[in-house]
Amino acid sequence: MGWHRELLIGFDLETTGTDPRESRIVTGAVIEVRAGEPMGRREWLADPGVEIPADAVAVHGISNERASAEGRPADQVAEAIAGVLVSYWRTGVPVVAYNAAFDLTLLSAELRRHGLPSLSDRLGGAHPGPVIDPYTIDRRVDRYRRGKRNLEAVCAEYGIALDAAHTASADALAAACLASAIAERHPKIAALGAAELHRQQIRWYAEWAADFQDFLRRKGDATAVVDGTWPLRELVDETV
Repeated sequence: MGWHRELLIGFDLETTGTDPRESRIVTGAVIEVRAGEPMGRREWLADPGVEIPADAVAVHGISNERASAEGRPADQVAEAIAGVLVSYWRTGVPVVAYNAAFDLTLLSAELRRHGLPSLSDRLGGAHPGPVIDPYTIDRRVDRYRRGKRNLEAVCAEYGIALDAAHTASADALAAACLASAIAERHPKIAALGAAELHRQQIRWYAEWAADFQDFLRRKGDATAVVDGTWPLRELVDETV
C-alpha cells in the first residue's frame, strides 16, 4: 500500500524569526492525516518570552499582545509538542515537516533552552525519525524545475490546496498532503519504506548542501558554508 497511504503526522511551527537556533515558537500544530484527509489535530499558542518582531507578525498574524494574553508558557509548549512527536516516532509513524531541518532544530533548541530532555533522550538515545520532508524530496526528484521551492509554490505544482498559509495547522496539513502527492507522482519514492526514505533524505540533503555551497563559492562568496545536516542541525552552547 505504501507509506504515503498510511497514517502521516503533519507538523509545523510558526516562530519569531528565521534562525532555528535563536528563534522561539509562537504557534505549533500536529495533524494526523490519512490518504489526504485530516483525522485529528493538536494546536498550541505560546508566549515566546521575547518580543515577536513586526516582520514575523506580518507572516503569521500572531501579535505580541495575543501571545502574551493567550499563549501558554514556552517551556510547556515545547514539552507538549516534543511529547506528541515522540509518541508517534516510538510506533514508527512518520512525521512530515516541510523544511524539517528548520522546525526540528528550532524545537530542539527550545527544549535545550528550557532545560528539557532532548528528542533523542526521549527516544532512548535514538535519532528522531522517521521524518519525511517534501522540500528535500521534491528538490531530489525534480531538481531542474524552475521557480520557487517554498511551500506555496510546491503545493501549486502538485495540486495541493493551501488555505491560510503561514498558519501552523494549514502548513502542517499541506505538508502531509504534499508528501503523499509527491509519492503518487514518483513511484520510486512511494516504493521506499519510511525508514529507508528517512535515510535517503539524509544523503540527498547533504548532497544538495554541498552543491549549493560550491555554487555560492563559484559566484564569489569564498567563505560560504551551507549546513548539510538533516533533519536536525547541531546545537551550540550559545543557544542555551
